[in-house]
Amino acid sequence: MIPKRYVAWQFICLLAMTCFLPFGAFNAAYSQTGEPDNLVSLKNDHFQVAFDRTTGELKEMVFLPERVSFLAETASQGSSPWEITIAGGNQPSRVNIRSATRFVYHHTENQLELKWSDFPELPKGFTVTAYVGLLPDSAMSTWRIAIDGIQGKRISKVTFPRVAGLADLGDEELVAPDWMGSLLQSPRKELSASGGAQKRFAWSYPGHMSMQFLALYNPHRAGLYLACDDTAAYNKEFSLSMDSTEQLSYSVDHFPPFDDQQETYRPDYRFIIGAFKGDWLTAAQLYKRWAERQPWCLNSRLKNRGVPAWVENTGYWVWNRGRGAHVLPPAVALSHRLGLPVNVLWHWWHGGSYDDSFPEYFPPRDGKQQFIRELRDAQQQGVHALVYMNALKWGPSTQSWKDEHAERYAGKDIHGHALSHVYNIFTKKALTNMCEATDFWKNKYASLVDTAVNQYGVDGVYMDQACQSRMCYDPAHGHPIGGGNYWVQHFARKDQLIRASFPQGGNQVLAGEGVGENWLPFLDVFLALQVSKERYAGIHSWQTVPLFQAVYHEYAITFGNYSSLMTPPYDELWPREFAPADAETPLDPVFNRQFLMEQARSFAWGMQPMIANYQPSLDSARETEIGYILRLGKVRQAGLKYFVHGEFKRPPMIAIPEETISISKLSIYAGHNEKVTRFEKSYPTAYTSAWKSRDGSLAVAIASISRQHLPVDFMMNTADYGLESAGEIYVYDETGMTKLGDYRDGTSKVRFTLPPRGICFIEFIPSL
Repeated sequence: MIPKRYVAWQFICLLAMTCFLPFGAFNAAYSQTGEPDNLVSLKNDHFQVAFDRTTGELKEMVFLPERVSFLAETASQGSSPWEITIAGGNQPSRVNIRSATRFVYHHTENQLELKWSDFPELPKGFTVTAYVGLLPDSAMSTWRIAIDGIQGKRISKVTFPRVAGLADLGDEELVAPDWMGSLLQSPRKELSASGGAQKRFAWSYPGHMSMQFLALYNPHRAGLYLACDDTAAYNKEFSLSMDSTEQLSYSVDHFPPFDDQQETYRPDYRFIIGAFKGDWLTAAQLYKRWAERQPWCLNSRLKNRGVPAWVENTGYWVWNRGRGAHVLPPAVALSHRLGLPVNVLWHWWHGGSYDDSFPEYFPPRDGKQQFIRELRDAQQQGVHALVYMNALKWGPSTQSWKDEHAERYAGKDIHGHALSHVYNIFTKKALTNMCEATDFWKNKYASLVDTAVNQYGVDGVYMDQACQSRMCYDPAHGHPIGGGNYWVQHFARKDQLIRASFPQGGNQVLAGEGVGENWLPFLDVFLALQVSKERYAGIHSWQTVPLFQAVYHEYAITFGNYSSLMTPPYDELWPREFAPADAETPLDPVFNRQFLMEQARSFAWGMQPMIANYQPSLDSARETEIGYILRLGKVRQAGLKYFVHGEFKRPPMIAIPEETISISKLSIYAGHNEKVTRFEKSYPTAYTSAWKSRDGSLAVAIASISRQHLPVDFMMNTADYGLESAGEIYVYDETGMTKLGDYRDGTSKVRFTLPPRGICFIEFIPSL
């Protein structure tokens, strides 16, 4: 039975829902059961939200078909659905619904307009209005906010929506688009155990938060879908937090221009809060339906055939660092062994030391002529090179920082200080964020790329930290102070400046660190290192999932992997006293399965595969592992219509055992000065995925890292994938294509045995 407090009220609808109601307009309202109630609600067959009619406090949020309430019975009283932080004096003031002395609402069939006014400490015209609606025939509600009468006040932050007291759904999982995607089981337990005064998960958009949605759900029951439909890349921060009573809250912080001349703040976008049944992939599919219609998909370089063919056809990437002789010949050698195109991501080619000398890249450490000669030789053998250039940073210890007065164009915090950070643990020298909105920085960076492409002949530039944004508070830069959407707008202008210098008819590319929907129209390929997160973060409760690929695979090529069989290199230009004796020597073989796991993930998750720190000596020293990537590359190359252009689909259920694997946390910085760099954890012994091609075929990809044979046994319902009801089934491995049988009447039973460390894809080809 549905609890009485979940029942909608029809008596109120007849009497009062089309007029504004001030405090005390009714002493009591009555539900269908006849019991008094003090709520005003919106409801359809799928979802209900209800607010206290005297204060505007959110009281109910219910998924009606499943009879699931998303607010706890013990939710804090007086919790406000919004909060405004106003700068001034020694401490900022915070305003919420309890600060208002007047509340009114207006109710129509599909929307509630909630208005708070008469704030004693604020100007007379200061009002806050929230608009809450329901999408037709949907379990989704929409939320908008408007703040009027703010002239003379500097608003540093607006928090909206704010949903306090989220009910525990049991067996909870939380998925977040932390670049590629992260999944956390038992998020309340994780927050409760976290130290510090603030128990909070937070994600900044646009940037590390690559898409605008979160999902908190019980995969066996119901879930809460939390999204935003901003198409203009305004700064905001999504968060889940736990208070001292261990109640969980969801909120989003907005950052209006930090300007006391503004009269109103009315974001154009809406927030979506709703219910669903399923898991992280279900939530991704919900978001995809909206995302595919947005400008970044319509203008995607991959979708619009703007990505050069050599990028699309890449068989493997080699990520090496240092002088040309250490980077290019190994890639050529691997290309010959693989029989496929191999390209390089090239770090430490530049004249200065890494992570402190940017942007003093030229001349290269090999010298100009040798660099050009070695690169040209590799290109003639089919190897293309992307060279490293940080898209955001300038080292304040460099001479150019002083000579070019770079500080005036650096990003500033709210106190006017330059935004700097020390990445280099060996030199301890900082890098400073430049402001993307300044013409000086856009022109400076574009000129550097121009030099690399047109004087040195590189095939493209890897723009480190590209898929990030900052808020800058320097009023001299000409952009809105603080928050806004200027960062991505100016990245677009920088992209235009750079590409305008490319040779006409050339095939140069721009790659970027991370993934992000806002950068789909600007970048050709995206570096997604979460596939090997354990290398730099160790064992963590957050599990990497291919969330970005589930939404945007056919709109963006992803590549990247820290996956290495060698210890990390050490830059020859760093202090010698910190150089490890074992740099670039074979790792302990106990970590070989970690390498296989990272490669298998890359294959199954639709990424272009990569090996880091490759040298031909590994062909014999790690014969099994190098043999694995050779087979993986060949199998993947046979299915590019899936693995480059295919749409991510839910893979069929295949029983896959788990085994404990030794994990190395070691990269150029990670692991140094740490007592523990080796961990153990249980992982799947195979990774799977499913891909729908443009021609209507389907592939199920499987990459095993098991030393044992793996029975593959699953039932395929073709209707679940939009396939024709009859067709043929093939399996493709490194030996070629073998027919498994036919499918008909919409179902197919697939059964075969995959050999140890087997890699394949099973292809379902509809009958013509």
